[in-house]
Amino acid sequence: MWEWLFSKDNYKPKKDSDNFMDKTINAILKILSKIKRESNYSKRFVYKLNPLLKVIFSLLMIICISISRGYLYTISIMTFALVLLSSMDTDNIIKILKMAVVIPIFTLIMLIPSIISGNFSNSLLIVIKIFTTLLIVNILSITTRWSQITKTLKLFYIPDIFLLIFDITIKYIYILGELSLDMLYALKLRSVGKNNHKYMSISKIMGNLFIKSRDMGEEMYSAMECRGFTGEYKSINKFKFSFYDLLYSVVSVLFILLYFLIGRM
Repeated sequence: MWEWLFSKDNYKPKKDSDNFMDKTINAILKILSKIKRESNYSKRFVYKLNPLLKVIFSLLMIICISISRGYLYTISIMTFALVLLSSMDTDNIIKILKMAVVIPIFTLIMLIPSIISGNFSNSLLIVIKIFTTLLIVNILSITTRWSQITKTLKLFYIPDIFLLIFDITIKYIYILGELSLDMLYALKLRSVGKNNHKYMSISKIMGNLFIKSRDMGEEMYSAMECRGFTGEYKSINKFKFSFYDLLYSVVSVLFILLYFLIGRM
């Protein structure tokens, strides 16, 4: 009667490929890694610069680059951006260069007809402007936390509802991303043998995430209502101003003033 308990189980599940699951997990991890910043930033001065100054001067430099007409000014700003880049950590330098090189190469390919027709100078100037702009934006993004950018936007008198949506959206993307990772790991661990319907699991995961996000949204609304939230987005922490901030401000102002001398040539 109990002989089946002592019989050897010779079941061997068929081998299955996990490429789809692995690619999906890696894609989600890449997105989450871009949102989350390390709690301990590097001690190099670029990471410690005042976020307000970085946002202001980055925007002004991008505007000056966009409306400039000559090579000399654009290359001077690019040199300044490369100097800032060289003072960052090696991993971040490689990451920024990868992002800043791909799009200019694609732009250069798109401008091949213009180059063939003899408009080489302006086409090359456009590529240099795009490369420099990407350097400035990525340096700002990687050396500044999302919370600091939100506080900076508050000082620019951006509407509170926009800041609230911006902040909550980033946090919810990260939270829901972690939930989706947990479900994908659970699905991968529970998949025995060959499963030809893995693609169908994505729609189920999306459905569960939608229900979870709706429940979390209702809970957050109730919590904000109980705490008397009036829609005003307050920034408690204050920015500090150091010697490096002063040096960065002076150099940035000089490059912006340089536009009026050589930028329109």
